[in-house]
Amino acid sequence: MTTTATMRAIDATTGAIRVEDVYDTDIDDLWQACTVPGRLARWVAQVSGNLQPGGVLRVTLTSSWTGMARVELCDAPHHLLLSTSSPDGGADGRLEAWLTTEGDRTRLVVEERGLPLANLHAHGAGWQTHLEDLGRALALDATAHPEGWSATRPAPRWERRWAELAPTYQALDVS
Repeated sequence: MTTTATMRAIDATTGAIRVEDVYDTDIDDLWQACTVPGRLARWVAQVSGNLQPGGVLRVTLTSSWTGMARVELCDAPHHLLLSTSSPDGGADGRLEAWLTTEGDRTRLVVEERGLPLANLHAHGAGWQTHLEDLGRALALDATAHPEGWSATRPAPRWERRWAELAPTYQALDVS
């Protein structure tokens, strides 16, 4: 099975994942897919709040992770940086996205830092699944998850794909 995420240790207890893909759309369209609440809801998250620098967001991912994010940097259409926190007292993290034009296509690179080292494989599988869902949402020009999701129930298609990928990521070494 092909993996698109890499995992690395930051220190003895935390790590980071990095995943990327190239999409058949221009940078402005991909930026909107990554920053406009209605477009985010097609592939990765239900988001409410202020999407401007300094703004605070409430986020529920298709994985059912729910927490808060603060917009640290928003350099449209190239760079987005969020700090994240879980209401359950989980570790604070950083979620960063970079977009670059490649001809008539656009590359998206996502890196999440501050993750528990023991769970990197789950996040690697999760972010690969999210980016695959983005590709499907762009191709459909509609939601990749018509069955929906909530803070207590992941999107069924997301969950099935994550379950396929997680063992492969668990077998990978962390650099």
